[in-house]
Amino acid sequence: MKIGVPKETVTGEKRVASTPDIVKKLVIKGFSVLVARGAGEAAHFTDDEYQAAGATLVDTAEAFAADIVLKVRKPSLEEISMMIDGAVLIGFIEICEDDGTLKALFDKNIRAMALERVPRISRAQSMDALSSQSNIAGYRAVIEAANQFGRFFPLMMTSAGSAKPARVVVLGVGVAGLQAIATAKRLGAEVYAYDVRPETREQILSLGAKPIDLDIGESGAGEGGYAKELSDEAKARQQQLLADELCKAHILITTALIPCRPAPVLVTEDVVKRMREGSVIVDLAAETGGNCPLTEKHQVVNKHGVILVGHTNYPSRMPSDASAFFAKNIANLLDIMVTSQEGKLVLNDFETDEITQSALVRPEA
Repeated sequence: MKIGVPKETVTGEKRVASTPDIVKKLVIKGFSVLVARGAGEAAHFTDDEYQAAGATLVDTAEAFAADIVLKVRKPSLEEISMMIDGAVLIGFIEICEDDGTLKALFDKNIRAMALERVPRISRAQSMDALSSQSNIAGYRAVIEAANQFGRFFPLMMTSAGSAKPARVVVLGVGVAGLQAIATAKRLGAEVYAYDVRPETREQILSLGAKPIDLDIGESGAGEGGYAKELSDEAKARQQQLLADELCKAHILITTALIPCRPAPVLVTEDVVKRMREGSVIVDLAAETGGNCPLTEKHQVVNKHGVILVGHTNYPSRMPSDASAFFAKNIANLLDIMVTSQEGKLVLNDFETDEITQSALVRPEA
């Protein structure tokens, strides 16, 4: 059974779907691993390392012609045309905004395993690439904020005087938000956090941060550990009550996302105007419209004296570790997708396991 690892082609994408360490383990299990030349260069993995791990270096077409193709980002229509009928594709399929990708996959009977659809259950934690990459995003968001902020994060006492710790507010306490809280605390900031889901309060306190408690009249807790969209009345009340807390912040890290929906607006232009000169907003929701309407996708801009960071692919800014985590997630998923029968690797029925059943993209998606 052949596994193909092509080079990512989306602009700015530096990750690779498998690493030499994981390739070595896949080869030991009996897979033939075909890695496109240069696939890991941007993530600092050389062709020589892949060869030493047991991979065969091939051109792009050969990597896509494998039985199982591993990708970070969804393939282009041209890349799908190189895949064989009946192949299996594993990666982020980005099904919320389809541009013909799904039809092209179904037309060739390609079974796509969307990593963003891996269920958040205990058994699937080691396969949850969405969480592993969000963890990196939360960490990197704070590093980006510190880089843009013109002052110290921690309390600093010197012979020349002292500097108070930065006040950091994290909006959205999912995987990325929790890591942002933890990272900001490690850097010595005074950290506050808010989420529409009441169960996150205990998590905020456990990391040494202070929860922002608001009574908006309804819960934002949705299914599978995700937030749900609030009513228009609750959104308006939320913005009103949040405004006074947010304008005090030196750093705002916004992470609020709703699956397949535009990002909720949490930081209004009025709030930005009230923030102090030199404050920083890192908007992790920039890809889906931003938690602040002033955020510009892919850009770092200054609006009303506040720096807004609109980067959209934080894991790619740490490509080595992000690729290592991603590759391990896929390897763990492959463990339940493929079994050895009489010395031969065979694909299991994806409908018989709740994890593969949930991840499998169907025409109705």
